[in-house]
Amino acid sequence: MIGPARTLGPGSTPSTREALAALAPWWRVHERYRRRLLLGVVLMTMTALSALGLLAVSGWFITASALTGAALAAGAVAVLDVYTPGSAIRLFAVSRTVSRYLERLYNHDTILRLLASLRGSAFASLVSMDPARLAARRSSDWLNRLTADIDTLDALYLRLAAPPVMALLLIVALLGITLVWLPGATPWLALLLLTGWAWLTLGQARWGLVASRRRVTTLEALRSSLMEALRGHAELEAYAALGHVREQLEAVEARLLADQWRLAVISAVGNALAVLVIGLAWLLLLAMGMLALRDGQLSGPMMVMLPLAAMALGEGMAGLPAAFSQAGATLGAAERLNDIEHAAGVVHGDARLSAGPITVTLEQVSYRYPGALFEAFSNVSLTVEAGEQVAICGASGAGKSTLAALLTGQTSLASRGLQSRLDEEPSGGTEQQGGGTELQGGGIEESSGGPEEKRGEEQSGRVLLNGREVHHYAPLAIADGVGCLTQQVDLFDASLADNLRLGAADAEDAVLWRVLAAVDLADWVASLPQGLATRVGEGGRQVSGGQARRISLARLALTNPGLVLLDEPFSGLDATTAQRVAQGLADWLAGRTVIYLLHEHDLAAPRPGTEAVTRVWWLDR
Repeated sequence: MIGPARTLGPGSTPSTREALAALAPWWRVHERYRRRLLLGVVLMTMTALSALGLLAVSGWFITASALTGAALAAGAVAVLDVYTPGSAIRLFAVSRTVSRYLERLYNHDTILRLLASLRGSAFASLVSMDPARLAARRSSDWLNRLTADIDTLDALYLRLAAPPVMALLLIVALLGITLVWLPGATPWLALLLLTGWAWLTLGQARWGLVASRRRVTTLEALRSSLMEALRGHAELEAYAALGHVREQLEAVEARLLADQWRLAVISAVGNALAVLVIGLAWLLLLAMGMLALRDGQLSGPMMVMLPLAAMALGEGMAGLPAAFSQAGATLGAAERLNDIEHAAGVVHGDARLSAGPITVTLEQVSYRYPGALFEAFSNVSLTVEAGEQVAICGASGAGKSTLAALLTGQTSLASRGLQSRLDEEPSGGTEQQGGGTELQGGGIEESSGGPEEKRGEEQSGRVLLNGREVHHYAPLAIADGVGCLTQQVDLFDASLADNLRLGAADAEDAVLWRVLAAVDLADWVASLPQGLATRVGEGGRQVSGGQARRISLARLALTNPGLVLLDEPFSGLDATTAQRVAQGLADWLAGRTVIYLLHEHDLAAPRPGTEAVTRVWWLDR
């Protein structure tokens, strides 16, 4: 799990410690692939060293051949071994091609494996968030982090780690050759190349840090705003607001283009400096080589070989400026992904729910969403016995959906200290404290409270299933033991059968037809040309709201939970259809604990489909 790190604004400049702290969790993920990453660096270095050897030997061989030919033309006796340098040239040429191919193939395979692991980890963190945390940002923002930010992290190895190491090893190799043949030039060459390497990496990264971080943030904002504008185009046009939205998008785009232009300038300056450093190294070796040739300390072919070897530095240094100018984008992506890990803070145990109906107990539960002005509900206490069918009622905003989120483990009572409580054995019950509000059938009975009554906590109380707090259960146990139909029905752009089989992956077609009949959809599906293979469209757009709700009910009926939460299950259905659906689901609901979350319910005159309810609690009375 990624530890906490301070997230800075896109326009601020983080310190070196802050940057390393943000990247540290992702370096640890890279360590899982340490051997593959090291082998990738070896392949990159082999490619660069082969290029250096090819240029150096070629320069030596061409010059030696020319001098030998000139000597022979002058009548002198000269001997030149053409087989050894010729074989070396072929070796370096082939090794450069092969190592380049293997490096690209191997490193990209490694990075794809790494990105798949990172994306799976980020998605797991996203799905473990409670609704409040998910609602804090646009869905397009979360999608951008899951895709674009994860993809940006491939630069951490491919552009920010391996290339500078390879370039440094190439510099060391050139310095080693120079030390052997031209030792007097080695200190000056080392000073030039190491200073240039430092600027092209750390200097470029620091210079482009703010602009590159801000560019990625602005691009995310532009993408999200554009998606929202397209989604709400009809409403914007109806209210004559398209012009205003266009101005907003143009302003964001202008900021994006300004940062892109700044980064282009920074990269161009870096590229020019890289060419300058390589050129100066070439001139330095040429000048000092000519002096050594004059003094008889160096042969002609060796004098040519050293400057040509310096030209191979472009293999390692040419790509550094562009990569490190964009280092802030990688840092920003890491910071945003760290936020996902921090937000997914719900802690679960490993207990299992026993088979059969579940007893539900709430003990003085209060919940307020972070930043909300009012509590979702306060000091709620109730008990639903195993096998009961009850209704919890309240107006919109009374906290019904929050209650469902608590019972399904999607939201936790964080203020109680989840991790410390995992090691405690839950008690069978809790004595009621003074100052609470106990919900009774049909209304609220206020218990006596004194001046020491404690109110105003954001989250407090206990939510128990079968006498054990929800967070003690494994997430899979909650998923299997608690079935929930929420207000929002999620259908995927797939066939009816595929959407239904989310409830039971191995369900036969006959089983699917049976649950469709239970929700009064079998005749409708049978009338469709493609039947169960009919696609429902993105978000279920090809079906009506009532049909989508019944498809979701049918999917729920394929599961075997001990507790069923039904949030306005017959919303969008006429009374006759609701009655038929209730009758079709009666056998499946029998023997389970059922909690209806409704706006209102009258035991004397129940609405169609809710006749089995025996008790009612009100959250807002």
